[in-house]
Amino acid sequence: MSSHILPNALKLPIIKKLAGKRIVLASNSPRRQEILRTFGLAPDIVPSTFEEDLAPGSFDDIHEYPVATATHKAVEVYERLVNEDPKNPPDLVIAADTVVLTHAQPSTSNVSYTVLPGTNQELLEKPSSKEDNLRMLLDLNGGVCEVVTGVTVVYPVLTAPGYTIKSIDERTLVYFSDNPQHVVKAYVDSEEGIDRAGGFAIQGLGGLLIRKVEGDYHNVVGFPAASFFAFLDLLLDEDPDFLEV
Repeated sequence: MSSHILPNALKLPIIKKLAGKRIVLASNSPRRQEILRTFGLAPDIVPSTFEEDLAPGSFDDIHEYPVATATHKAVEVYERLVNEDPKNPPDLVIAADTVVLTHAQPSTSNVSYTVLPGTNQELLEKPSSKEDNLRMLLDLNGGVCEVVTGVTVVYPVLTAPGYTIKSIDERTLVYFSDNPQHVVKAYVDSEEGIDRAGGFAIQGLGGLLIRKVEGDYHNVVGFPAASFFAFLDLLLDEDPDFLEV
């Protein structure tokens, strides 16, 4: 198999199809790289230069925001690599963007977020300071937030403009325990959450604050691997141009 396919990869049709292809991840996120490697994929790393300056308020549905950002990242990297070396275009560029949103509290733990009434959701940015991180986590304490990752793939086709764009989004609810304030403050003092959207890292010390996750854990970390590989399977079945040009 190609260097992009690791020995631990399952022998699936999509994995066999990816063998020998030039696969690029438009991100330098170590978490996304680690998740992909866990499932046997080691793409080239070409971080996007897209400014990520889209206005969240310009979207009718806030869930479209990370998908749009991921799309801009993927297209920027694909076009740049084609311009740099037209004879060696990438076969697949992968990009992702993860955001954290406020969410209504389900009335019981058995109520899926998909049946909750629609509410206005606010984007939880990275905290600007330790004080802001403490405020953010106290607001989330005992409550729920929604983590949404937009994933976009770009690959070559024969029709103009020479590539096509396909996207999905994955949504996961994160339930916070009703943590004593000294626990929340101790986490804030660790400064782990300062550079994280929502102010916490579930795969690190922030996991102490979490009661349960409804959905894909890897999505909360930064990349929804199960949905991504299912997405590639679907493209393999439905798009005759996928990984063929």
